Amino acid sequence: MATNNSSQQRLLIIAGIIIATLLVTNGVLLCNKYKQDTLVDTQTTKLAEADNLKIELEKQYQEALSELEEMRGSNEELNAIIDQQKEELKTQKNKIDGLLKDGKEIGRARAEMNNMRSQVAGYVAEIDRMRGEIENLKGERDQLSERTRNLSENLDSANVRTSLLEGEKSALSAEKQQLSDEKSKLTEKVNLASVIKIDKVDVTPLKERNSGKTVKKKYAKNVDQLKICIHTTENKITRPGVETFYIRILNPVGETMAIDELGAGTFFSKENGEELRYTYSKEYDYNQDATDICFNWNPNVGAFMKGKYTVEVYNKGHLAGTGKFDLK
Repeated sequence: MATNNSSQQRLLIIAGIIIATLLVTNGVLLCNKYKQDTLVDTQTTKLAEADNLKIELEKQYQEALSELEEMRGSNEELNAIIDQQKEELKTQKNKIDGLLKDGKEIGRARAEMNNMRSQVAGYVAEIDRMRGEIENLKGERDQLSERTRNLSENLDSANVRTSLLEGEKSALSAEKQQLSDEKSKLTEKVNLASVIKIDKVDVTPLKERNSGKTVKKKYAKNVDQLKICIHTTENKITRPGVETFYIRILNPVGETMAIDELGAGTFFSKENGEELRYTYSKEYDYNQDATDICFNWNPNVGAFMKGKYTVEVYNKGHLAGTGKFDLK
């Protein structure tokens, strides 16, 4: 009898454990079902909210396009800006559509929609500003056109007067040019007449000895300097004062012997209109007299070659006289 009671007690214990386990399991299942139902409800709510936002977004987008389109006019540059703004709005709308796709980014989607409203307001303000500037420019253009028309009328009148004056000016210019040409010719004649002629050029080849004394030489290899004397003639036209004579020594091959350190340079020849190289220049206080002007030109030993040399003397840009000498 005791054994039967013990068996019954064990069965009761096992049955209690099973019942308790079933109760816990049912509790867990009920809790999970509640959470799942809540999640589904939440997701359903978000999807519904996302659908509403999509409808609101489409309405907002279409209104923005309509507002921008109403601002279109005849100005091509302004219309191009409107087209660009519409493309930017389309990009923003696509971005928001992506955020609303699964209902998980509703907060960000709302923020972007607010940004799009501000963006549209900025576009409209910018277009209004540009339209105002265009109107101002049109006004300035009209004023400029009026001024241009007035100036054109005044210019036509001025052109008539100018044509009359041009005829008189042309006649005066021709007369002035004729007088200028005659003056230039007269000035050139006076300048040419005032050239101091050189009737003789003497050249003495020299060599300096160790004692410092110079002696005449006739062989080129022994000559280290030249004594040049030019003889001026009387010229009563030339005013007394300092005159400059440019001396050119031409070697047997026709080259001008010139050493800058010894006073060489260039002058303008009025006879051929060119710059000529000269060997040496000599100034003289001329007093309408005939006199000899002498100087020594000392290049160095070996500067001379044998042959015939020519010496040219220029005054006031004209050839005043020449001379020759030979070296063996």
